[in-house]
Amino acid sequence: MRHYLQRHSLPPGSRVVMLSPPNRGSEISDLLKDFFLYRWIMGPAGQQLGTSAKSLPNRLGPVNVPVGIITGDRSLDPWLSIRMPGPDDGKVSVASARLPEMADFLVVHRSHGFIMNGPEVIAQTSHFLKYGMFKREGIQDKG
Repeated sequence: MRHYLQRHSLPPGSRVVMLSPPNRGSEISDLLKDFFLYRWIMGPAGQQLGTSAKSLPNRLGPVNVPVGIITGDRSLDPWLSIRMPGPDDGKVSVASARLPEMADFLVVHRSHGFIMNGPEVIAQTSHFLKYGMFKREGIQDKG
């Protein structure tokens, strides 16, 4: 989405919700980028998702629409999680999901691959798209 918004604009009043985005890169990409199987499965995109200053996420400019970010703090892969700083969803650290220009930020108890299926994530996405902020009631905010 951020890459798309570098060259395109959305209609006035649009809002965007990102789910566990590697906005500052993925530490897992750094760890696995030289492994053949990772390169074969992830292709060129996997090579661009690292945390270095030259990585694609770190070369992108700001998002020019209100953006809400929902990320997770549960991992199904402890082997990868112990290699990331702080809480993570198994693929992206909570810290790497953030953007300076984000309008709102929410951490839910979900893993990376299944965050989109969480009923609370669906409800929060709808709430943000309608009101420009996440609903705080009943959700633990670690932002």
